[in-house]
Amino acid sequence: MIFCSFSSSFVIPFLLTLATILVVTLLIILKQKLSKTAAVSNLPPGPWKLPIIGNIHQMAGDQPHRRLRDLARKYGPDVMSLQLGELSYIVISTPEAAKLVMKTHDVAFASRPYLLAADILSYGFKDIVLAPYGEHWRQMRKICTLELLSAKRVQSFRHIREEEVSNLVDSLTAASGEPVDLTRMLSTVTSSITSRAAFGKAQELTDAFMVVIENISDVLAGFRISDLYPSLKLLPALTGFKAKLEKMRKASDSVLDQVIEDHKSRRRAGRNGDGEKEDLVDVLLNLQEKQNLGVPITTEVIKAITSEMFLAGIETSTTVMEWVMSAMINDSRVLQKAQQEVRQVYGGDDGKNHFGEAKLDQLKYLDMVIAESLRLHPPLPLLIPRENRDKNVSFGSYEVSVNTNVIVNAWAINRDPRYWTEAERFFPERFVDCPIDYTSTDLQFIPFGAGRRMCPGVSFGMKIVKLTLASLIFHFDWKLPAGQKNINMTGCFRATLRRQYALHLIPITYGRVLP
Repeated sequence: MIFCSFSSSFVIPFLLTLATILVVTLLIILKQKLSKTAAVSNLPPGPWKLPIIGNIHQMAGDQPHRRLRDLARKYGPDVMSLQLGELSYIVISTPEAAKLVMKTHDVAFASRPYLLAADILSYGFKDIVLAPYGEHWRQMRKICTLELLSAKRVQSFRHIREEEVSNLVDSLTAASGEPVDLTRMLSTVTSSITSRAAFGKAQELTDAFMVVIENISDVLAGFRISDLYPSLKLLPALTGFKAKLEKMRKASDSVLDQVIEDHKSRRRAGRNGDGEKEDLVDVLLNLQEKQNLGVPITTEVIKAITSEMFLAGIETSTTVMEWVMSAMINDSRVLQKAQQEVRQVYGGDDGKNHFGEAKLDQLKYLDMVIAESLRLHPPLPLLIPRENRDKNVSFGSYEVSVNTNVIVNAWAINRDPRYWTEAERFFPERFVDCPIDYTSTDLQFIPFGAGRRMCPGVSFGMKIVKLTLASLIFHFDWKLPAGQKNINMTGCFRATLRRQYALHLIPITYGRVLP
């Protein structure tokens, strides 16, 4: 009877999916019978697997980092085996095991698993973050480190950050005393900074591209059935997923092609754009013209890297700021202490128009607050999966076979009670005697990963995060909307682990007395 409530638009895809599952079952059974590959006998321990689907059923829900932590506690606290469809995984849940992946065997585990969405949306892995290990990735990583996101380049965007954060302060001042959707406003300021840094002004293009980025963020979240059964080449077409991805790439092309052509026209005219400094598209076009690299900078490379910076920069920075503000609102002691520090450092002679980055290095307690929030709420709790690319690897007393995928549960590592006293408590002061280092060699604190595949945009994103948060708590006191006693800290997966609910707060301009 329940099927009577669904339209034919649901029933037909459902029947196709059911038929596909039956075909999948038969093909996998046949593949297993014909396989000549010897199985690795000393795999890490793991939960019992069902035929065909393996452990997919144990990954249901929107909190996979918690599910994996709980399974690891039962089956393998350091390293655990999982089977998801056709794919073999190991799950890393402790700093010791993470060191084997990200330090000892960093080269062996430096590649990425194949994802259809990443392939299509990155123009055939022309990006940096999701590209497989190889010459292209090495060249792009070098360009990113030395040209795109070098300390000097990031610093050159300082005026953009200060101007856009000042605009945010203006908007909040106008709304003083009224509830605001701070999630939306944080996303807006981050996208404005990123768009100006990436391809100049062109706000109308930024708005159009943001719609594309949000759609891409959704499809990159979680596991797709077609990725878990890669031998079934027709599955993405049968489910309509491939057509959906190609439509997204076409929408991305319509914006990025115009951006690149506008830059080329401006360069032909000998102008750099209304007094604006060189943006990231300019940098990539410069490299394209030189053509003195081992890997050529094609138009597809420029589009892949630009869209990736948008997605990574906006999603990650917005997510971090949401969690930090939520944690401080729920802990008035921390908020008051952070406000006292920033107001003391900047003082009364630094009004809104003079609030900038010059004194940010003096905000040591705010650094601790941000670090503690990152410890408890890393934007990528499972980081980005890696792949054992070329040979079996000895992993302690176990062996990890070639093509095995690796999930590093940074969320579980950051909360490991062996290394963190009261690990579930939000307590920034724990970092007083613990140097804040996102590249920590002991890997007890890895919100952005480690090793060769560590996030290359940490400096760019954290500049936005710290300036924005410092401005929010300098210029405003904050209240919860009427009837709300605290902030729900439940998270949900998209491209990052975002808060499940938008953050609504009431800003009160500092020094203003409400009637």
